[in-house]
Amino acid sequence: MDKLRVAVIGVGHLGQHHARILATSSLCRLVAVADTDSGRLEKHSRQWRCEGFSRFEDIIERKLADAVTIAVPTTLHHKVALEFLRNGVHCLVEKPITATVEQAEDLIELANANNCVLQVGHIERYNTAIRKLREILDKPAFVECDRLGPFSPRVSDVGVVLDLMIHDIDIVLQIVDSPIVSIDAVGVNVLTDKEDIANARFKFANGCTANLTASRVSPKPQRKIRVFQKDTYVSISTLPTKPSMRLHQRVPRPNPKPGEANADIVIRRVRLKKESKDMLTLELEDFLETVKRGGLPTVTGQHARDALQTAVQVARLIEDQMSKGIFLQR
Repeated sequence: MDKLRVAVIGVGHLGQHHARILATSSLCRLVAVADTDSGRLEKHSRQWRCEGFSRFEDIIERKLADAVTIAVPTTLHHKVALEFLRNGVHCLVEKPITATVEQAEDLIELANANNCVLQVGHIERYNTAIRKLREILDKPAFVECDRLGPFSPRVSDVGVVLDLMIHDIDIVLQIVDSPIVSIDAVGVNVLTDKEDIANARFKFANGCTANLTASRVSPKPQRKIRVFQKDTYVSISTLPTKPSMRLHQRVPRPNPKPGEANADIVIRRVRLKKESKDMLTLELEDFLETVKRGGLPTVTGQHARDALQTAVQVARLIEDQMSKGIFLQR
């Protein structure tokens, strides 16, 4: 078939990278970008030699695109994706999928009805350490995630749960693969009116427990995941510049003497696949390939809806505590 015609809706902080990657991809042809900022629109449409529109509806009316990537503010995800899906255009929507769970369900229903791919940008699924982790795990009993980093004014409209923790929520939901039976959460605001530090503890129906911490007021970035299962402890760093993995395994001793330990702990560094492409490129190429071949993308609308639903529950627990003055408020 001919190359897919693709458009990028929103060429701001993240969307500009969508445009750059898609414009140079052999899998598609970037036909248009849309943005309400005239300066950004002119810059990127000229740079990538494609049409530019201040109204995304013009792309629909002119039937220019087979697929779009949507990198507008979260509050606009539902409005923009809804119009494209109604018109049979495949969509990749940046995370979180929408502002509310009900909006996410709207998009899922419409995508299914119109036989459209709906993929969501939970980019950590393309981290080489996360991919390897899913190969190793059998039945996690305890998961601990730390995602810490400095503050960015760009995302001060949402709290750290929907900004950062949602990445680890999505990962944990996939590797545990069991319904959540209870959630405990605490958080504090430091620089904004939303929570800037948060901790959540999930208990799952299969007995697993997960403890997640996220901060956007930490001086140095840190992304750690530790998973404990029978006879194995896995520790990974998911920093995109230097992902790593260590495997701690219990190895029984054949004939332990009385009073001696009956096993040893063997630690080894796991060699991770060295990707030739960055995670965003892998994500976008996955979207394009899924549109071409059909089937389900790596991150479906349902996956993103589940992550959003859990993140909203955590954020509401924290908001309720903060409103009662239980924890720090400015």
